[in-house]
Amino acid sequence: MEVKVLDISGKETGAKVQLPESVFAIEPNDHAIYLDVKQYLANQRQGTHKTKQRNEIAGSTRKLHKQKGTGGARAGSIKSPLFNGGGRVFGPQPRDYSFKLNKKLKTLARKSALSYKAKENNIVIIDDVNFDTPKTKNYVSLVNSLNLAGDKTLLVLADQNKNVYLSSRNLKKSRVTTAANIHTYEVLNATKLVLTAAAVKTLEEALAK
Repeated sequence: MEVKVLDISGKETGAKVQLPESVFAIEPNDHAIYLDVKQYLANQRQGTHKTKQRNEIAGSTRKLHKQKGTGGARAGSIKSPLFNGGGRVFGPQPRDYSFKLNKKLKTLARKSALSYKAKENNIVIIDDVNFDTPKTKNYVSLVNSLNLAGDKTLLVLADQNKNVYLSSRNLKKSRVTTAANIHTYEVLNATKLVLTAAAVKTLEEALAK
């Protein structure tokens, strides 16, 4: 699949980039995508939720009234979960939600997500992008030039670029990452995927194994 290369002003440069079929044209594996996205979202959870059980509540352990003869139900201490202010039964406790996935499965999920974007023609290729200073208006100008103002975009660079990253950080619909750190969730969450020509080669080297 060939894609025309644009410059940062949105004009065609005359060059074309061949998207490797081994990365952008495979048969997508939906279950691999599901597992990779599930792991990503699970890793975002802090797992610091906590409620107090009856042994952690401050209060007396005295028996409230005698066991029998009251005409009511038996009762232990005031810390029982049955009483207002008592402990909670089976409440949430701190835990780690992360789980392991094999590298081959994660690679398959990334290639599947990229293949979906290519199939839907939601990939834009630019030759390169660099800003002298980190300014949000520079990135807004780039997005407008590419006619992507109303879309959620993910810009994938070959290497880290601090000025480009800082310029996009205040924009809710724009994210910047590198080809080495690209993730299935970010690819699918974006409406348009913007790749630099160098990033395509980096993705091919990293994923087409």
